[in-house]
Amino acid sequence: MTALPALSGQNWPVLEPGWVWLCGAGPGDPGLLTLHALNALQQADVVIYDALVQETILDWAPQAERIYAGKRGGKPSAKQRDISLRLVDLARAGKRVLRLKGGDPFVFGRGGEEAQTLVQHGVPIRIIPGISAGIGGLAYAGIPVTHRDVNQSVTFVTGHDQSGNTPGTLDWASISKGSQVIVIYMGMKHIAQIAGHLMDAGRPASEPVAVVTTATTDQQRVLETTLAEAPDAITAAGLEPPAIICVGRASLMRQVLDWQSQAKGEPPRDLDPLGRGRPAESA
Repeated sequence: MTALPALSGQNWPVLEPGWVWLCGAGPGDPGLLTLHALNALQQADVVIYDALVQETILDWAPQAERIYAGKRGGKPSAKQRDISLRLVDLARAGKRVLRLKGGDPFVFGRGGEEAQTLVQHGVPIRIIPGISAGIGGLAYAGIPVTHRDVNQSVTFVTGHDQSGNTPGTLDWASISKGSQVIVIYMGMKHIAQIAGHLMDAGRPASEPVAVVTTATTDQQRVLETTLAEAPDAITAAGLEPPAIICVGRASLMRQVLDWQSQAKGEPPRDLDPLGRGRPAESA
């Protein structure tokens, strides 16, 4: 393994005392961290991190105090308001604060809420985007969220709202009819209800579905199933969150693009998973 390079060659931003940087840590693999995130880790006095942030990433900030603020469905966790106010208090104490969140802080990560609270209290902030699991996690499973032979649209939805229930404000019929590929975050608990909504709106029971758990890590697992069979298949496989669920024909591309299996010497299962009778043409 090679050592990480020093961050030289340009004027990197300085994390000043009293500032809070809200940063995406990516979907799991530490190598998917951005250079801005690594720069922040090297400067922070305090790192407040979520449940999905890998421990090896925190090791890149040996000088910093670590504060856990993870929120996992169905488990005791800090209230979001308390987390946001803790950030305010640390900044007002003159700390260089790094708020480290899995994936991207603005994609179903409550980053917008925390940033809003900080601004309302006069705390200066910087936003550092991260790779969202709905894109990077699926890519590690060999699933492109867009493919010109498959889809010209993709919709990202959350599987539960603030109450923990399936979002009642989502128009599942419109989503079902209007998006060729649907990527569902935090949808394991309510997959039966979500699948029912989509099939009631016209999605075929046989539609391909891929479920990727603990994406981009050594514990990653991928289940290939169908919309109708997904709830029982998930239970039978013993899959647990965190998971990303991809509904649509894009999930079939895993049959040829499962690059992690191919790195182990396994051949593609199908060079034409879309049934076009030919390999995809180059651009």
